Amino acid sequence: MPADQFQVTFRGVRGSLPSPQLSHDIEEKILKALEMAKPADLQDEASRQKYVSTLPEHVRGCFGGNSACVQLEVGGKNLVFDCGSGLRELGHHYMQREFEKGQGEVHIFLSHTHWDHIMGLPFFVPLFTKGNRIRFYGVHKDIKERLMNQQDPRYFPVAFSSFTADVEVLTLNGEKNIVFGEEADPVIVTWKEMDHPGMSFSYRVEYRGKSVVYATDAEYKKLSPDDLKPTIDFFREADLLIFDSQYTFIEGVEKEDWGHSSTFIGVDIALEAGVRNLAFYHHEPTYSDFKLVNILDKTRKYLAAIGGDTTLNCFLAREGKTFDLLAE
Repeated sequence: MPADQFQVTFRGVRGSLPSPQLSHDIEEKILKALEMAKPADLQDEASRQKYVSTLPEHVRGCFGGNSACVQLEVGGKNLVFDCGSGLRELGHHYMQREFEKGQGEVHIFLSHTHWDHIMGLPFFVPLFTKGNRIRFYGVHKDIKERLMNQQDPRYFPVAFSSFTADVEVLTLNGEKNIVFGEEADPVIVTWKEMDHPGMSFSYRVEYRGKSVVYATDAEYKKLSPDDLKPTIDFFREADLLIFDSQYTFIEGVEKEDWGHSSTFIGVDIALEAGVRNLAFYHHEPTYSDFKLVNILDKTRKYLAAIGGDTTLNCFLAREGKTFDLLAE
């Protein structure tokens, strides 16, 4: 992996639990594609392929149904944030690389240990290949015990101790940051506690003047400038903010203390913090792709109404989508 790289790839984007596409979801997409087609689009294989390639991404494909997992390739290091069901697919991707030969190394940071953020861990294939170095990091003091308990025989047939890779679980207790790479060209990871039942932590990764903030599972009930200041400072001028927007604004009010936020609050905070790109993340599992796009459209109208001449770019996180920070 080249050192001059800072890429973010979404591997799991849903919240609460995985939500695979069902038959009626696919039928809805087919009907929409047919409705949009013109006779010239369907004349032969070439025209059909060209037509499909021009369809909106939520019609020709999907945003994804796996729970939280984000992959970073930065400064020659593999970093991962959360072990939701999306981690399984990432593991297969890694096994096409040096991990297949037991020569891989990855650093996995956990925001918290609610089930949708750890359920993919037992299915992460690189753990079963001797020689791979896999480091887990979490701020919760009993983080190792929590991960091991998930694979208690009462809940899962393969114990955490069965992994053949070189596995270590590290508690971030008292440290202010972690630095990877060379002193002259470091990758710096910092973290901040967020408002979420059971404590959840956001992470900020900085490299060569660029930054990404992974801020899943957070609620913003106190919106005064003084209350928001620590969060604004942590998000300040991020090139990419990955923001928990599981609910609509109204649902967020109705589900107070559930620990999630909305796209409108994400826009407000991103504007105040001077964020450049805002990825809406942790999608509600009951929302169809069409509803997600509808929410995004309303959010962009809201941004246009309050944002003045802002250049803030808002988009929906989609599994498989890669965001290149050094290309920005």
